[in-house]
Amino acid sequence: MKKNNTIKVVLITTLVFLVLSWIFKAAYFQGEFVDQGRVQMGLFDLFNYPLTALSYFGYIALFLLVVGGFYGILYKIPAYRNLLDKIANAFKNKGMLFLSIVVVLFALLVSICGLQIGLALLIPFVVSIILLLGYDKIVAALVTVGSMAVGLAGSTYAVSNLNVLTSTLKLDMNYQIWVRVVILLVGIVLVIFNTFMYTKRSMKVVKAEKTTVKKAEKKEEVKVATKVEPVKKTTKAPAKKSASKSSSTKKTTSKKTSSKSRKSVNKAALKDEDIIVVKENMDNNKDYLVPNVAGAQHKVWPLVTLFILLFIVLLLAFLPWATVFKVDLFDKMLEGFTGFELFGFPILAKVFGTVNSFGNWMITDMFLPMALVVLILAIIYRVSFDDVLDGFIAGAKKAFKPALVALLVYTILVLVTYHPFQLVLYKAIIGSKFNVVKEVITAIIAALFNVDPSYTFQSVLPYLVSVVTDTENYGLVGIIYQTMYGFTTLFAPTSLILMATLSFLKVSYGTWLKNVWKLLLELFVIFLIVFIILALI
Repeated sequence: MKKNNTIKVVLITTLVFLVLSWIFKAAYFQGEFVDQGRVQMGLFDLFNYPLTALSYFGYIALFLLVVGGFYGILYKIPAYRNLLDKIANAFKNKGMLFLSIVVVLFALLVSICGLQIGLALLIPFVVSIILLLGYDKIVAALVTVGSMAVGLAGSTYAVSNLNVLTSTLKLDMNYQIWVRVVILLVGIVLVIFNTFMYTKRSMKVVKAEKTTVKKAEKKEEVKVATKVEPVKKTTKAPAKKSASKSSSTKKTTSKKTSSKSRKSVNKAALKDEDIIVVKENMDNNKDYLVPNVAGAQHKVWPLVTLFILLFIVLLLAFLPWATVFKVDLFDKMLEGFTGFELFGFPILAKVFGTVNSFGNWMITDMFLPMALVVLILAIIYRVSFDDVLDGFIAGAKKAFKPALVALLVYTILVLVTYHPFQLVLYKAIIGSKFNVVKEVITAIIAALFNVDPSYTFQSVLPYLVSVVTDTENYGLVGIIYQTMYGFTTLFAPTSLILMATLSFLKVSYGTWLKNVWKLLLELFVIFLIVFIILALI
């Protein structure tokens, strides 16, 4: 895999969008379509916009760095590797079961909670287990990115992802709920199926490669044997010792030649672009994804307990309790917590500062629970402060590239927001009448330009509503735009979940597309059929 491939792809995309700002006119919609003429992006903007992105969206890059540091500390705890090994052993010969569980869990968390960014907290843990089960990085990417993408396509109650869409189209959060559930389930099934088919093909490639290597070794042995035989026939009696020495030397040389030949065969296999799995399996530089083997067995129950508690906090913090489920329990609990006074002094409110109730957390609110988990683990496993600090720095360094990718992706969002040439394209495609195919194309382009779902819907739906005035179509419009947004995150170079994950796994963008195109085709066809059926009903 080429180094920094994802960063190059994002930078090239940025330059393409810069050129587009010179080609197309800019426009915005505020009650009416307003033509701004051309608002070109300049070279100084190319360097200033990352700073703008940092000021608005830097917390996402920071979150990825902190998650990297969190796992860097875990790598300093031998019990963490013991835990990974125990889980991998528990799913030995049941790898597809583990992969299926992860796909279902991730898809549901994104669909209900909108946790496509927050799942970065779980991805390193899951990826380590996937690799320990013997799968490669492509499988890890399919399982993580694929599940999050179908979770977005089949969003159900993720308020943070759908609030702009539902408010603009004046839809209830339960709009077309069973259709969205079907889209979610179909997406999950297709991701699992394609992962299974990929692993099946991988096993065939690996077996074929092993057979090729064995045949090459046998041929080399035959060559060595034929070279040694003439030496024995030409030796004379007085020179037995010398002949024996010569034969021994040639045998030693032949062993080296055989070893050298085997290495050349392996190198040849590594150069074969079609043998992706072999390349991944023979990649020994995975220390950034899987911690070193523990020297001895360590108790893992403290790790298990704290991981479960951290996951529960993550789940409670991002479920839409009040907005969707109409549960105000956590709001009342927070009022009681912050209102507690000791001798007339609100001690808890002062100590903890600004606290959000469960259901209203930001991803940065997870920093405190993560810090508490690390602190408790450091005490239990007797990790020194220096090791904690070194681990955090090492882990943050490994997360630097994904964090940089996130910042660059959001720089593109700043670009298309400050130079809004996209609305001109939407207007040309949508026309004056509602059409399913046109809306699908527009939805894909909108998702390609805007990394965030809220910005995606805001960029096109207000104008669309002014053109498509028949409110009976709005339910279908909502389905199309949310589904195609999730679909586009599977291949768009502006997709945060895709590009950051590929950067973390060190998988090239081209290799990903080469392995995911069948899944993309299947999803697109099925989604299009669903849209057409809804339009005909």
